[in-house]
Amino acid sequence: MAGKTIFDKIWDAHVVEQIEDGPSVVYIDQHLIHEVTSPQAFAGLDARGLKVFRTNRTVATPDHNVPTIDQDKPIRDELSRFQVDKLTENCQNHGVTLYGLNHPYQGIVHVVGPQLGITQPGMTIVCGDSHTSTHGAFGSVAFGIGTSEVEMVLATQCLMQSKAKRMRITVDGELGEGVGAKDIILYIISKITASGGTGYFVEYAGSAFRNLSMEGRMTVCNMSIEMGARGGLIAPDETTFEYIRGREFAPKGADFDAAVAKWRELYTDADAVFDAELHFDAADIEPMITYGTNPGMGIKITANVPALNEIEESNRTSFAKSLDYMGLVPGERLLGKTVDYVFVGSCTNGRIEDLRAVAEFVKGKQKADNITAWIVPGSKQVEKQAQEEGLVAIFEAAGFQLRQPGCSACLGMNEDKIPKGKYAVSTSNRNFEGRQGPGARTMLASPITAAAVAVTGKIVDPRDFN
Repeated sequence: MAGKTIFDKIWDAHVVEQIEDGPSVVYIDQHLIHEVTSPQAFAGLDARGLKVFRTNRTVATPDHNVPTIDQDKPIRDELSRFQVDKLTENCQNHGVTLYGLNHPYQGIVHVVGPQLGITQPGMTIVCGDSHTSTHGAFGSVAFGIGTSEVEMVLATQCLMQSKAKRMRITVDGELGEGVGAKDIILYIISKITASGGTGYFVEYAGSAFRNLSMEGRMTVCNMSIEMGARGGLIAPDETTFEYIRGREFAPKGADFDAAVAKWRELYTDADAVFDAELHFDAADIEPMITYGTNPGMGIKITANVPALNEIEESNRTSFAKSLDYMGLVPGERLLGKTVDYVFVGSCTNGRIEDLRAVAEFVKGKQKADNITAWIVPGSKQVEKQAQEEGLVAIFEAAGFQLRQPGCSACLGMNEDKIPKGKYAVSTSNRNFEGRQGPGARTMLASPITAAAVAVTGKIVDPRDFN
């Protein structure tokens, strides 16, 4: 028998029942919920007279709709206020742990789980949010689910799910100066397209990933969904174990040592077979930026937008539509283009490491006059760290606005929207039409690139500052 991938090992260990010629019934170790996809699920439970089956495996926090200023005051938007209040009510009625607004653990659900030690290797983790793939950075099988599935997990702690195919993406070699985790994943998606991972669960392997911090690995796994994949994961190692050690809900003492012994077994066997294998050279990766309306429309920051003859004929109509929305033309050079907004935050790049990188870059500098710059920490804990480490003072001196934790301008579901026709360089994960507000034009980039844009007011190569 051939060996197993890490995905197979975790999945197979969680199958409660295999339906003949159908999906698996999979046990879920950790269920994360927020205010947007849970109200209907709780309503379904209430209609059937059911309670949450395992409250100790469920954690809630509001993030999508919350304002990022004046969080100590009532939420002004009626729908947002209703959803946040409903989450509070449902968690109280069902005995679910809630980190509500102003709680020291509140934040974006995919930032909160890892930093509290709730996320651990070998787990199955779900949430009614596509970027649940973030948690795969710890060597877990983590993926987003729909509202009806949220109800299923609340009621049974299990989920009916078909097993995904397996893909391994290997990136070996040393990354160049100014190139980080966000650039790696944008590069990969630009190569395989926004649908290149459809039907697969991706394992990231190779020295480029092993050398990343946990924050960097979370950035990579977070955007697995942007290539169409079901999720992504990285085998746990010493970097993983040291990140988890001592966190609030991580095992302690001898229990931690025992857990690490088990976690060390979570690796892909040498003779395991994948359904697809891709290999890339780290030396070919440069700072990246997107120009279109899906994350696959990305280029090296020194490159030009593709010319029409470089696009497959079947894709030219959608390509032209995308460029029209973005106010760009085929073959255009992005370097030097004026930008209006810079957003640093989201479950992709709202962690303390991201804020540190931006602060280091902008220290002693001023943002350009034409730029509105928002720094949005991914959680209350990140916000506190930023204050204690003096990052807030650096941002304020540079003219940046540090806002309060939430999804913010990642998705424009709250008050933080980019105005119509304005360009935003964003550290978030999606550049769809209207994603950051009706008519907003989003260009995805790394925190370092975003920082360089903020201080110059235009698209620049961050390596020019080294």
